[in-house]
Amino acid sequence: MARHVRLREPRHHWTLICLLLASLAAVLLVHGYVEKGSDGQGYLEEAWSSPTAPSEQSSSTSPLPLSYAGPILDLSRSRPARTEMPHRTIALTFEDGPDPRWTPQILAALRRHGVRATFFVVGSRAAAHPELTRRILAEGHEIGSHTYTHADLGGIPGWRRAVEQTLAQRALAGTTGMHTYLLRPPHTSTPSRLTGQEYEAARDASRQGYLIVLTDRDTRDASGRTTKQIVAAATPHKGRGAVVRLHDAGGDRSAVVEGVDRLITRLQPKKYRFTTVSDALHLREANTPAGMVDRSAGAVLVGAQRAGKVAAEGLTMATVAAGVLTVGRLVLMVLLAWRHEIGVRRARARVLRAQARALRAQARALRSRSRAVRLRTHGARTRADRARERAYSMTRKSHYHPPVSVIVPAYNEAAGITATLRSLVASDYPGDLEVVVVDDGSTDNTAAIASRLGLPEVRVIRQRNAGKASALNTGVSYSRHDVLIMVDGDTVFERTTIRRLVQPLADPEVGAVSGNTKVGNRRGVLGRWQHIEYVIGFNLDRRMFDLLECMPTVPGAIGAFRYEALASVGWVSDDTLAEDTDLTMALCRTGWRVVYKQSARAWTEAPSSLSQLWRQRYRWCYGTLQSMWKHRRAVIERGAAGRFGRRGLTYLAVFQVALPLFAPAVDIFALYALLFGGPSKVLAVWLAFVLLQMIVGGYALRLDRERLTALWTLPLQQFVYRQLMYMVVIQSVVTAVLGAPLRWHTMRREGTFANSQVSAVQVRSRG
Repeated sequence: MARHVRLREPRHHWTLICLLLASLAAVLLVHGYVEKGSDGQGYLEEAWSSPTAPSEQSSSTSPLPLSYAGPILDLSRSRPARTEMPHRTIALTFEDGPDPRWTPQILAALRRHGVRATFFVVGSRAAAHPELTRRILAEGHEIGSHTYTHADLGGIPGWRRAVEQTLAQRALAGTTGMHTYLLRPPHTSTPSRLTGQEYEAARDASRQGYLIVLTDRDTRDASGRTTKQIVAAATPHKGRGAVVRLHDAGGDRSAVVEGVDRLITRLQPKKYRFTTVSDALHLREANTPAGMVDRSAGAVLVGAQRAGKVAAEGLTMATVAAGVLTVGRLVLMVLLAWRHEIGVRRARARVLRAQARALRAQARALRSRSRAVRLRTHGARTRADRARERAYSMTRKSHYHPPVSVIVPAYNEAAGITATLRSLVASDYPGDLEVVVVDDGSTDNTAAIASRLGLPEVRVIRQRNAGKASALNTGVSYSRHDVLIMVDGDTVFERTTIRRLVQPLADPEVGAVSGNTKVGNRRGVLGRWQHIEYVIGFNLDRRMFDLLECMPTVPGAIGAFRYEALASVGWVSDDTLAEDTDLTMALCRTGWRVVYKQSARAWTEAPSSLSQLWRQRYRWCYGTLQSMWKHRRAVIERGAAGRFGRRGLTYLAVFQVALPLFAPAVDIFALYALLFGGPSKVLAVWLAFVLLQMIVGGYALRLDRERLTALWTLPLQQFVYRQLMYMVVIQSVVTAVLGAPLRWHTMRREGTFANSQVSAVQVRSRG
């Protein structure tokens, strides 16, 4: 209970985080557009496509029989203008590149013969390989546009055609600083194929200033033809000129590389001239300098595309790793929880056997005493004494009931303090019991309510507000016994809780015992979410920590401590906001065993609103980070401290810090996969993960003997509760990094247990 001082907390980092997430979403959007924009198979492609009515298709045919037109078209006028290549003039054109394997080989072949060509590059591939794109221009060739993602311009709506052409120009500007007015629509070869929607798309492009460059010699090299077939298809008839269509990407292009070399070698001696499209037709330069704005926008596009690829690949690997870790954690938790339960059952069986042996020993003692009375001999009395001692020893091993002091630190707990105290004094604990309430400067009437109850076992201590750690230390100093139980002022114990909680302390190596915290106000979705979290996230964890001997937290709601253990660590420290975690870690490092007693249950009042939940978890998380930093050297220490550090602290760092920090990126990536990869795979993975969680949750509820009806809220937990939890971690980490002090967050108590039956139990007076 740190001092109740209001201090400013960092807030502006949320703007930065939102910008980072928006940037991540933007680059993933670019990457998804590049990857799925042209294959026609993605979920997004279906949304982009707009089927054209038959009447529209029939009215979109070209006004001229383009089967007789030349391969170079200007469709901006009312009637198409066609142009053919001059006699014995060949323009070699390559499309779908650049490709880091085949384009350099083609450039080398052209350079050997001193030939220039025209490369219709895909904008996204130019952005992916800017050095190749610049090399094409540097070696005297010209570049045309083949759209940005190799999209079929006739099969997409007009707005996307505009996007394709604009992005292609931006990519060229960003990589080479140039624009181009040459365009070859993908999936279109000869003019005879330019009908319907393809013609409309080409005409729209012409009206925007593009010159449409098709082909009259389609080599069909993409269909796996041999070098000989490619050369034959590229060779013009009777000395005519031609625009030859080839590919420098999209598969094995070794036949193309060899075919280019053979074609030039065969036709150059026959007075054929190889040149670019613009040079053959005496047009202006195909590539002109782009403006500063276009170059800047292009540089951003190129950077976004490359960053998107890195982000997608990195997030894929990271998400798989996170999934493996999460699934591995769930499986490990279940296995260790099963082993822990087996150990609990065996221990219970040993206790029952010990009780049976104790009863038999008592019976033998009674028989020996009876014989001693009858015989009045010294030897018989000695045997009776030994039998009584054995019976007492066996009974002590199965029933450990030391004097207990219960410490209740309270700050503004008027709503629940009555139920808490009545539940404590109503315990069936057979040993000596006292309750010390420490009012830490409450501004309500908490202390007065506790005093007016008139419970003989309860003492009320008042102090000025100094924080929860100080209140606990005050309670320890006023306590009379060596076994101490610490209870929050909003927590209600069952009758058997204290008796069960102290049993592990019969082992002198055990310094602290964690009880089983249960959510009392579990009505409503938020209450059920917290109930599930307590059962799965807390209690299953504690079973695992118990077996691995690395318990990081004995909760403030219910924990038993040995006085000697507290003294060995310098009592309860106020160095952190999570004094319970700090204290537990200190005990583990000192060598004390900290165990979990699942049958010792305490019912606590959980936050009833999202704002209260935020404040509570923010304090918990920030305090846990403080404690982890304070005890960080345990990772490199030896013995019990090293075991705790390498197991407990590593677990907390991975699953309570690193993975929650990574969670927002996972959500963005999931939306990306849902949009561009299709919903079926994403939903299948999500459903499998939720099913695994529900199986684990069902097992955890069964171990705690809870009803399974709360599991229906588990899928919904992924959409609100999970995001709130990782936002808490982000806020806590930022606060810790910036070194900003955190104010104490009090939770408004609803008095969940105020009207429960525990307030009406009969109070037993203890002498």
